[in-house]
Amino acid sequence: MTSMAESHQSHQSEPATISACTVSRDIHAFDLLIEDMETELGESWGDVSFGDAIAFLGQPDAAAVEFIAVAVGSEDEDQAAFIGEIIRTAKARGIKVVVIAEELSPIALHQLMRQGADDFVPYPLPEKALHEALERLRRPVFPDPVAPPPAAAATSGHKVDTDHHQGAVLAVHGLAGGVGASNFAVNMAWELTLLSRKTGKRVCLLDLDLQFGSASTYLDLPRKDVVFELLSDISAMDSDSFMQALQCYRDELAVLTAPADILPLDFVSPEDIATLVETARAQFDFVIIDMPTTLVQWTETVLNAAHVYFALLEVDMRSAQNTLRMIRALKAEELPYEKLRFILNRAPKFADLAGRSRVKRMAESLDIKLEVLLPEGGKVIAQAGDHGLPLAETAAKVPLRKEVQKLAQSLFALEDAAQGSHAA
Repeated sequence: MTSMAESHQSHQSEPATISACTVSRDIHAFDLLIEDMETELGESWGDVSFGDAIAFLGQPDAAAVEFIAVAVGSEDEDQAAFIGEIIRTAKARGIKVVVIAEELSPIALHQLMRQGADDFVPYPLPEKALHEALERLRRPVFPDPVAPPPAAAATSGHKVDTDHHQGAVLAVHGLAGGVGASNFAVNMAWELTLLSRKTGKRVCLLDLDLQFGSASTYLDLPRKDVVFELLSDISAMDSDSFMQALQCYRDELAVLTAPADILPLDFVSPEDIATLVETARAQFDFVIIDMPTTLVQWTETVLNAAHVYFALLEVDMRSAQNTLRMIRALKAEELPYEKLRFILNRAPKFADLAGRSRVKRMAESLDIKLEVLLPEGGKVIAQAGDHGLPLAETAAKVPLRKEVQKLAQSLFALEDAAQGSHAA
């Protein structure tokens, strides 16, 4: 590795400690980057080529590196896979990554960002663009968590007292496969996040479908081994380890993804889930929980903790039968089935009178109230999921997104009112 500062200041007997470095095919092709690095870091940075980067990152000298700036041009696109490996290696060692992209195709840039890059800046560098990117890199992903009080005795061996902070718990349960529960949970979480921007409220999404959870896919987030480690020993979890297991979408929405490998649904106990939910409530104002379709022992735990338990269904026989089974099961166990709020997905259009009549008959026969009717989203829903983006970022004007947005606004207003009454 060559220290750029050292090459320009060769008269110094001891090189400065390297706290950052550029990674490029030829750093001299990015002269503006050289100038900005010297402005931001003085002599404490260096440069390494693509071919030497992985070897350097494995050396002891790399332990002091805060970030690497990967400078990539259109002529480097054929090395995208190898450059992606450099990014993954850096992230595995806790080093931040910012991509400096010159005439890079959107597909190639997307591939590099998916490998874990924290930010990117176009080249030629706009004024103060690198400075602003470094500020974002150094900004905590989440505000300092509120430390829970000492653990109290409990059957699980770990209990978090959340009297100091009690976030709202919103659970989402699909009453049949493919009714759009995960898509609804993800978009609801993001709409609440958008509403929270001006208030400082924080939102967390917990994907508790341990087998086929898809929140990570809908938000283009990797599934990390730390989730499995957390779930393996929740009794030893504290607020710090919980926060470290979360990932951040757009620096705003905290997400606990499903684990990378399929786990049995009884891998965690009701006591484990109670601790997990309580810990999340202690850190966040809204906790959205994406539940598995299957009823498990800890479904009761989430139902009891939830302020609202959304149950999604469609206008078909399987949804109707499963709704009846769900209500009967909850009543038989004397569980609070009144928390269920039924949402009909892919509802008939307003002009479809026959479809509307069928919806009305279905609700009457099940003796339920359909709180929200979500319209059919069409192909844009699948496209948004494939791109790993919420509807607000890909199809903001579609009726489905607007309905989810309205529901989020009402929930947000209710939470504000509830907090106001507590403060009074």
